[in-house]
Amino acid sequence: MTVLNKKYFEEELAESYDLTPEAITFYNEFGYVKLKDVLSADVLSYYGELITDLVFKLNKLTKPMEERTTYERAFLQIMNLWCENEEAREFVFSKRLAKIATDLMQVQGVRLYHDQALYKESSGGITPWHADQFYWPLSSVKTVTVWIPLQKTSMEMGPLAFAEKSHTVEIGRDLEISDESEALMTAQLKQFNVNETPFDLGEVSFHAGWLFHRAGANVSGSPRKVMTMIYMDQDQQITKPRNSYQQADWETWLSSKTVGSNADGALNPLLFSY
Repeated sequence: MTVLNKKYFEEELAESYDLTPEAITFYNEFGYVKLKDVLSADVLSYYGELITDLVFKLNKLTKPMEERTTYERAFLQIMNLWCENEEAREFVFSKRLAKIATDLMQVQGVRLYHDQALYKESSGGITPWHADQFYWPLSSVKTVTVWIPLQKTSMEMGPLAFAEKSHTVEIGRDLEISDESEALMTAQLKQFNVNETPFDLGEVSFHAGWLFHRAGANVSGSPRKVMTMIYMDQDQQITKPRNSYQQADWETWLSSKTVGSNADGALNPLLFSY
């Protein structure tokens, strides 16, 4: 790796992506959007390798697959890699990705809620239907997650599937990721079209906090490596936690800041603003 190549990678993470008005309209109507060629193969290879090293260094889930819960079988989950490694920070703080999030949500800027690597092992199970914002003590629906596969992701690997327009209804908003959420939402979501398609290398998705989504089991024989960042409106405010998960999030990611105050603590840096 030369200094010149590294400089090129950093420039790519900072430069603007050509986001079309049609993509913004699609996101706001359907609750998600998939975008081609957002990151180059070289950038994904370079940062993917160091993210993978961090995942296996920091992972504490070592139980055999048959002894794990449904949630534990879904993926290895490592959070806030940006606090562990300077180069991981470069990736997580990408202005290119943060600007896309800003423009999709039609806000003036975004802060980081937290990042997380989600590695579905070669024998990993399904990720049940769920909506992420169940876990977040945040006042506004202006939240979005970017889902970045670090390899080309076939159907056999368990790509993300989206229940289109499900962010506009309030069914299942009291459910954690579980067998119960999978069963209930499988029945309820028959009213929605489900988009479940492979991801090309360099293709990423953005989905709203209340959009229901899931992923199939990984039967490919290779790990499905994914990095994600959760963005929130730069003016997002903290609400009183409504469940034990939100209580834990308030303490862990929001630094136990006063309810009603802006979510602008030390762990929630501003990543892009107009």
